[in-house]
Amino acid sequence: MSLTDVLDVRSGEDAHLVLRRVSVLDPVAGIDGVHDLVLRDGRVAELAAPGEAATDGAEVLEADGLHAFPGFFDPHVHLRTPGHEHKEDVETGTRAAAAGGYCGILAMANTRPPVSTAADISSLREQARAGASVPVGFLATVTQGMRGRDLTEMVELRQAGAIGFSDDGLPIVSGRVMRRALQYQRLCGGNIALHEEDPELSGEGVMHEGPVSAAVGLGGIPSVSESTMVARDAALAAYEGARIHVQHLSAAESVEVVRAAKAAGVQISAEASPHHLCLTDEEVHSLDPYRFKMNPPLRRESDRQALIAGLRDGTIECIATDHAPHQAEEKDVPFEQAAMGVTGLETAFAALHTELVMPGTIDLSLLVERLAGGAAPFAIERPSLAPGSEANVALCDLGAEWTVGEDGYESRSQNSWCAGRTLTGRVLVTVAAGQVAFRLRSFSLGVAS
Repeated sequence: MSLTDVLDVRSGEDAHLVLRRVSVLDPVAGIDGVHDLVLRDGRVAELAAPGEAATDGAEVLEADGLHAFPGFFDPHVHLRTPGHEHKEDVETGTRAAAAGGYCGILAMANTRPPVSTAADISSLREQARAGASVPVGFLATVTQGMRGRDLTEMVELRQAGAIGFSDDGLPIVSGRVMRRALQYQRLCGGNIALHEEDPELSGEGVMHEGPVSAAVGLGGIPSVSESTMVARDAALAAYEGARIHVQHLSAAESVEVVRAAKAAGVQISAEASPHHLCLTDEEVHSLDPYRFKMNPPLRRESDRQALIAGLRDGTIECIATDHAPHQAEEKDVPFEQAAMGVTGLETAFAALHTELVMPGTIDLSLLVERLAGGAAPFAIERPSLAPGSEANVALCDLGAEWTVGEDGYESRSQNSWCAGRTLTGRVLVTVAAGQVAFRLRSFSLGVAS
């Protein structure tokens, strides 16, 4: 099913747009070349020879030297509504997503109160239809109130439109509860997205356990607190014949568990976040919680390399930002007391292009494929630039240099892990669900009509 078949977005006028002489790259569809990309009636109407597309009154962008990719899809975003709208809401969060090239996102359920009832889902879907810049779907909690004991009415939640289930922010500690959730998942469909952490092992830790935590005197979170829970839930999913999605992998041991589970036929998918792919716990020497405190924490270089290897071989099939907005007062405190989480929607493509593609660590085509890959684990059709597909496009300038935060943010919060960094590569225009969802204010390409 396409994004707009299952996700909600405010209605508007479909773009009639020609991107002339643009480099089109869609690795899954096998498209890699210079074309005139024609968008009409909410669809990709044509990939014409360069300079040959009929305009028929369309807006024409002279895009020579630019790249068009399938719009990105993020399965792990915190919109903070209901209850924390001072940090983010549907309007600002989806605006940030559009600015980052995303044509669809999934919102987590760890709000206040948590999204645990059909009425909660219905209310959020109404908000999206009223004010979302890009299609957005909502996950409901696995357990009532995220208390880890009693399951929610999963069938009823699915009927109300919940895309899947997650207690993200907290692990499901009880193996018995997890097993029952998987049994219900088989009945009602959807996927269960898991924050994998053993709180008995994490304890009061605030960063990765290792030489850096010892040097700076902060409590550590060992990598086995994640990997042991991934192993447990992969085994339960195999036993029940159910499906799970592992969120924000951070540890080499976890990558190995997922790789082995996939080889054994377990229905398991996994994501990695840009900050874990680009940074290590060495950053915490700065004691800067604004940019470097998150859960799971930044880990060792060997863990980062394992994540990159998992991205390459398909163990990790998608990149998810874990966009977690916080206000300044929650971050401008000592590291131990600061809230965990960083924003990432507006910077994910540029950061990964700068840190991984430009040095030759991964290919551009792999990055594009993994940024759009978050739809498939939730049975949503991945964005495509093949003719006839719904129009979901990220138009990017790979040579553009910009400093993060210099011109502000679309997000309501500013706790970006990239704040102050100069990145290379920028999203200029995003088309989501056939509509122009974002155009960079300084965008000044030649335009004809």
